[in-house]
Amino acid sequence: MALLLHRLGRFSYRRAWLVIVGWVVVLGALVGGGFGLGGQLQESYAIPGTESQDALDTLEAVFPQTAGASANAIVQAPEGGIVESEPYRSAIEEMADELEGLEGVASATSPFDEYAGNAVSGDGRTAYIQVQFDGQVTDVTEAQIEAVTDTATIGEEAGLLVAFGGDVFQETEFGLTITEAFGVIFAAVVLVVTFGSLLAAGMPLLSALVGVGVSFGGISIAAAFTTVSSTAPMLAVMIGLAVGIDYSLFILSRHRTQLARGADPEDSAAESVATAGGAVVFAGLTVIIALLGLLVVGIPFLSVMGLSAALAVLVAVLCAVTLLPAVMGLARGRLAPKPGGRTARRAIAADEGGSRPMGRRWVDAVLKAPVVAALAVVGVLGVAAAPALSLDLNLPTSGSEPETSPVREAYDLMEDGFGPGYNGPLVITVDITQTTDVFDDLDAIGARLERLDGVEYVADGIPNETVDTAIIRVIPETAPDDPATKALVESIRELGPEIEADYGTPIAVTGYTAVSIDISNRLSDALIPFALIVVGLSVLLLMVVFRSVFVPLTAALGFLLSAFAAIGATVAIFQWGWFADLLHIEPGPILSFLPIILMAVLFGLAMDYQVFLVSGMREEYVRTGRPRQSVVHGFQHAARVVTAAALIMFFVFFAFVPEGSGVIKGIAFALAVGVAFDAFLVRMTLVPAAMALAGRAAWWLPAPLARLLPDVDIEGEGLRLHLDDASWAARDGGAIGASAAVFGLADEPIGPIDLHVAEGGVLHVTGTPGSRRIVGATLAGRLDPVDGRLHVLGAPLPSDASRVLRRVALVDLPGAAVDGDRTVREVVAERAEAAAPWWRLTTPRSAVDRALDRLHGAGVELHPDAPLASLDPVARAAVQVTAALAERPAVLVVEQDDAVPAARHAEWAELLDRLLPVDVTLVLTGPADTADAVPTRRARRDLDLFSIDTDAPGASAHDRKAGLR
Repeated sequence: MALLLHRLGRFSYRRAWLVIVGWVVVLGALVGGGFGLGGQLQESYAIPGTESQDALDTLEAVFPQTAGASANAIVQAPEGGIVESEPYRSAIEEMADELEGLEGVASATSPFDEYAGNAVSGDGRTAYIQVQFDGQVTDVTEAQIEAVTDTATIGEEAGLLVAFGGDVFQETEFGLTITEAFGVIFAAVVLVVTFGSLLAAGMPLLSALVGVGVSFGGISIAAAFTTVSSTAPMLAVMIGLAVGIDYSLFILSRHRTQLARGADPEDSAAESVATAGGAVVFAGLTVIIALLGLLVVGIPFLSVMGLSAALAVLVAVLCAVTLLPAVMGLARGRLAPKPGGRTARRAIAADEGGSRPMGRRWVDAVLKAPVVAALAVVGVLGVAAAPALSLDLNLPTSGSEPETSPVREAYDLMEDGFGPGYNGPLVITVDITQTTDVFDDLDAIGARLERLDGVEYVADGIPNETVDTAIIRVIPETAPDDPATKALVESIRELGPEIEADYGTPIAVTGYTAVSIDISNRLSDALIPFALIVVGLSVLLLMVVFRSVFVPLTAALGFLLSAFAAIGATVAIFQWGWFADLLHIEPGPILSFLPIILMAVLFGLAMDYQVFLVSGMREEYVRTGRPRQSVVHGFQHAARVVTAAALIMFFVFFAFVPEGSGVIKGIAFALAVGVAFDAFLVRMTLVPAAMALAGRAAWWLPAPLARLLPDVDIEGEGLRLHLDDASWAARDGGAIGASAAVFGLADEPIGPIDLHVAEGGVLHVTGTPGSRRIVGATLAGRLDPVDGRLHVLGAPLPSDASRVLRRVALVDLPGAAVDGDRTVREVVAERAEAAAPWWRLTTPRSAVDRALDRLHGAGVELHPDAPLASLDPVARAAVQVTAALAERPAVLVVEQDDAVPAARHAEWAELLDRLLPVDVTLVLTGPADTADAVPTRRARRDLDLFSIDTDAPGASAHDRKAGLR
């Protein structure tokens, strides 16, 4: 991955305008497409497989007029008036008639209707009209909602206060306020302080804002085709902005540090993307995987939120590794810190062990008493996590909206006039197919329900037209998000078997409140398994990265501490109401999906900080073997950038708290506090203390596990070796070069070998069949060399084997017996297809024709449809070589073995001379007696001919002038 990122960074740097214009086009297309398609954000809290959702689906099939979206038009007479007096009553009834006639409205029940139930308050001042829509919430259009609210003028002209409530009026507008802008401003200040340069500080902001715009455009397009809640784009913007700034900060900080040490700007940009960018890709993937883990919970709206946030993180990563180096390419050397400036002094001091920056002083203080530091962190986070024991989860209600919002006004009017339970009625479905005394049984069931604790009112049962299903509305005494309402739902469900046994009428509880309770229960049940999955993933990923058991375990335990401490702090503020007025918060239950989203996002950010802090420690430990010094060295090099990243995260997240939407406030606060806890207490205090206490044991990994785990080289050590080998290959030049190269296996080596084959030259490899095949396959990029240096066409092996594979063709000539009946044309077409561009679905006929013309031009006369087995050995070998040349290789490796009889070696050598272009380098392997089959390459007599005998001690190599054979 490091090599791929290195090339990507260099390409973006060199082709800066191409990359920038590409991002601008993508941004314009997605944002324009989102606005053009007119997608609307809609709230839809469906949860398949629960009793409430199954009952709702049943109602939609058998009682559609009660299964659709619902709303209430709440009216209140002036002080001292009652709604049953004139002119209020006439106005209310006129409103009901007007509402019932609207498109999309199934029914509108006046409070004075005999089926309205208890729709007029006890003091007679407040009443409500029950509005039932034809479709679900997601089917109700903005035009229909506007038509409903327009009827308010009827009541208002009569002197009534009118407000509309219900699930269709939930706030679904996406909007940012000035406080979110303050978060970006604070982030900019941190960047300026960190870099000491306005130019450098603006780059992460630019990258993050472009990424957020692209993500928002993509979500807007998705909203035109599926249900997307208003929380999804807000969450995506918040997370995308934070990680976008941080990811770019890590890469740019590495780049400027290298520039301060005198690195070439282009090389520095490419290396920064490969090393710091590798950590960014790793961190981004962990966040994405955790967010996609929300899909397994099985709640559609939560899945959409997870996908939206994952998209934002993915775009942030792509911007960081492409757009940022492109902008670096425009700035070039202007990003280098001024000589003698603070940034330059810090880089030089870090290299020379000079001054003690703040990070060094902090880690020295921690390591003076690591046990005290570790216990202090665990104690603080444990106390902060204590409120999480009283965690109460629920979906948002209109009561959590700002007091000035219309839906909150309707919520308060309903509560003041009737009681809190009227804002969340329960709908009891009754299967009446097995009863013959429908109304008496419904009355009896209603009486049973009325005796339950927490019931305020039970309406009369209403059967459907086919008399197979009935509904009973139950009004709780408590608000929809009150724990007592959850207890009432459980009581009704516990009563269900008894009612079914007595009356033969199965019942189920549904309605928005019941659906909300079921979602909260589902999420509560999923919280611990999800946490275990995330922790297990973190342990596995960090074990791969750091080749250690101790580091992943401490990282995972630290993550759990910070996550539960953040949940505890959120409970204290949002549920208990601490500092609620200061933060403009309405205390109440915690958003049901907050803990899972917190764990998903915080997990990735925690691993991000862990990688940047501990990778330097591991690199130093591998180099020196001194554990305590490694902790100090790694910490002081990464502390400043991790501190800046954590502060940016905190400010961006916290900016969404004071004036953000009710749903996003809690998520933003939890993420802000979680980042602060994890970065400053866990990663920068607990982790170095634990690493120092563990000593060498911190880097222990069982040998069997070490063999199983892949080596991802997050520190870029493999990249540095590749760059060193690439520099040697460039100096060596030619088509093939080797310096003490060893082929084969470590316990059965072939070599060491030193050689240099010029472009268009010939390398003849002899020896045992196994040995020479190994050498040929290694030169073709199919096998890795064991040791030493080896390059083919300037691409070092094994680090650049993919490039060698694309430019080297390998031919294993058939012996005397050829199986199958493939024709010459088919053999050539098969190899030509491998060289065709990926977008070509078929092999171009011209490529096959050119290959056949090459055969004829070399003097090989044969029919294109002749079976390969019918040809003589020389012609058969010529077809195989020509087919390989259809791939347009720069190097051709031919294993000829006994394919050509010894008596015809000279003929075969001359034919090879005619077939091969002069710029194609030939590697010919075979027994020692095939020396006569090596072509003289008459067109290029100045080329060296190298011969390798793999059976000789040390696999000696010698060269001969091709013209002296």
